[in-house]
Amino acid sequence: MSATATALDATARRQFHRDGYLILRSQADAAQLQAMRAAVQADLDAARSPIEYEADVHYPGAPLTRSAPGGDTPRRLLQAYDRHPALRRWARTPAVIDAVASLLASPKLRLTRNHHNCVMTKHPGFSSATLWHQDVRYWSFTRPELINAWLALGSETPDNGCMWLLPGTHNMTFDNAQLDADRFLRPEPAANRALIDTARPAELAPGDLLLFHAQTFHAAGRNRSQALKLSAVFTYHAADNPPLPGTRSSRRAEVELQARASAAPVRN
Repeated sequence: MSATATALDATARRQFHRDGYLILRSQADAAQLQAMRAAVQADLDAARSPIEYEADVHYPGAPLTRSAPGGDTPRRLLQAYDRHPALRRWARTPAVIDAVASLLASPKLRLTRNHHNCVMTKHPGFSSATLWHQDVRYWSFTRPELINAWLALGSETPDNGCMWLLPGTHNMTFDNAQLDADRFLRPEPAANRALIDTARPAELAPGDLLLFHAQTFHAAGRNRSQALKLSAVFTYHAADNPPLPGTRSSRRAEVELQARASAAPVRN
């Protein structure tokens, strides 16, 4: 399930469109990773807002309230693009933009500053588990064709709460009986259970990049290691797929991006 961002050939594109995700190895070097980790740690140390706390989401394993033990544990730093030049430079990396453009078959992209414009911070001790879900459950765009770019700032394994994905679910239709009130995949139906049994972990080394479709079901466990896990996450869509006016997907202005001519998209 791996490729390089500078060489997304037809096989890699077919793989993404089949599975709903693709892992690109070694997409940030040591200096880039160090600059981003330093910026993130400084913001964590200063509790620089906006921050979403584990206690805010009420996911399994999260502290019940902000006043409970571990209630001040951050879950993610919001508005990552505007936090530090190192994060902005990463979000605009030409090779990554080219890769996303080829997958969306559009040379003109937009980076949304409203969703997954964040740094996920999974702490030891008080991290929560995220149940099976699609990101389009809370997004409002003309088409559900968005790609999340998840950069590992350190190692990601099942032990520290790496991402798990259900291959091919971006192309499937789900009825209300399969989902709970919050649009998480219910584990009880036999069809869901069989689907969950196909889950694959996205084990990442520092600098690896996971690209996944916004309709691909994914989940993550708790961080059971002794070290903080950090991931920078940005979301891209084609310029002709705008957010719906008046929704939370359209609150902040988007970032306009252009793929290089050598990355001319090919529709599969």
